[in-house]
Amino acid sequence: MDLGAYRVQAETFVAELGDEYHAHYAGLRDGFEVDAIYARHAALFAPAAVDALRVLTAAADDAAGVRDDEARRLRMLLDFAVEGCVGLATAPAAEAIAQREASLRLDVGGTMLGFRESSTVQANEPSRERRAEIEAVRLEATETQLNPLHREALARTRDVVRELGWSSYRALCSELKGYDLEALSDGTAQFLAATDAAYAGVVEPALARVVGVGLGDFARADLPWFFRARVDDDAFPAERPLEAYGATLAGLGLEPTAGGRIALDVEARPRKSPRAFCVPVRAPQDVRLVVAPVGGRDDYVALLHEGGHAQHYAHVEPALPFEFRQLGDNAVTEAFAFLFDHLTEDPRWLRRRLGVGSGGRGAAAGAGAAGSGSRGAVASTAAERDDDPLAVHARAARLVYLRRYCGKLAYESVAHGEAPPDDAALADVYSRSLSSAVGVAWPSATYLADLDPGFYVAAYLRAWALETHLRRWLEQRFGPDWFATPAAGELLRGLWADGQRLSAEELLHTLTGEQLDLAVLVADLGL
Repeated sequence: MDLGAYRVQAETFVAELGDEYHAHYAGLRDGFEVDAIYARHAALFAPAAVDALRVLTAAADDAAGVRDDEARRLRMLLDFAVEGCVGLATAPAAEAIAQREASLRLDVGGTMLGFRESSTVQANEPSRERRAEIEAVRLEATETQLNPLHREALARTRDVVRELGWSSYRALCSELKGYDLEALSDGTAQFLAATDAAYAGVVEPALARVVGVGLGDFARADLPWFFRARVDDDAFPAERPLEAYGATLAGLGLEPTAGGRIALDVEARPRKSPRAFCVPVRAPQDVRLVVAPVGGRDDYVALLHEGGHAQHYAHVEPALPFEFRQLGDNAVTEAFAFLFDHLTEDPRWLRRRLGVGSGGRGAAAGAGAAGSGSRGAVASTAAERDDDPLAVHARAARLVYLRRYCGKLAYESVAHGEAPPDDAALADVYSRSLSSAVGVAWPSATYLADLDPGFYVAAYLRAWALETHLRRWLEQRFGPDWFATPAAGELLRGLWADGQRLSAEELLHTLTGEQLDLAVLVADLGL
């Protein structure tokens, strides 16, 4: 096998796929022609290529050990090739799903909404009845228009996994990505148990203020409105996300476009995906950041989160091998993204960048500096947290997100296990897992749409834990205002330069000697 030629073609494929993904989901192009891209590069994902990479990877591990850089690169290439096999098999369905989502129109009480647009409209809809109506129509469209395509993609994924010799998609991801899914499942179960008793007490005050109901009356249709929190729009002016983002980067000695390597797209477009994203088409020289404006805190969170990704990719050392620049453990880049978006929870950042913080908020901003490992809002006393509506909401929203992803991991472990149940039973597992974790009746219709490729739920959960460790480490070194310290920016640039050469666990151990553990999230929430 000519590894040099394989790597060159692999990087070309990633760039072409990234460009297509960006154009479609940014609303710039109706089509989503991934099938043609996979067809052009099908040799990358042929069984012979996978077999050759398996042999080379095993030999490298035996000869040099799994922490040797050549062994790392080969494992990343093998993961890429196998993911590509699945992608090639499911490309027609993925293309059809994207195009149907982009073209689908929903009749909500006589008002026509685009399928993708509908979630943004729902997040800004003050009427609970209207939010429920939007939700019901979107769920029906998901069930009738999209689920047949999702079902086809899942079936093809399972077929390819078995053809390649793995017993399940879970087993495949565990081996190739280095995920200890059994330990992670134990960790999420412990996190749910550790936060069960406190959950209502943390969430209900925010729900009462933002939605006007308690947890017992809260509905899944209210979640976008709850996260959007229009009641706090005065603290998050619609015209200032870019200004706040630029000022944050300037405080770290960075700038939004990283010398022209990052393209920012924050315009509203009818067919633009409501889910913000960052595409490293060719890291570090071509990185694209896309955010669909929703309003309020959501816009700040989305811009800072995707900006964290973009800064990471744009500062990767250009001389690094392709694998370390574009592949590897995505929990690493997600941790940097969370590091930035969690600034919207920090009263010190709110006071400095948005002028928010007086009285109780000002007191909270000065609390819990180095060594606590918690955000100012969480490290403050319980009374100060109760007095600060922004802190109360941010803490509640984060706990809801974390518990949702714990439930999602439990569901995906069943969906991608060796003996998954039939469709009806699987939908029931999904609904029960999410309902139990979040405390609302969760609809089953999205049980297929809510499956992310590559067990990405594991990357998110590990990234939340890594971010908490990383933030504590930065606070210990630079103080509570690390985000306004150029030396902290210089340190981050040094970490970003290494791309994703190390896994999340390896990076944390290198920095602090600690083990990645979800228990750190319980402490960070003040529970």
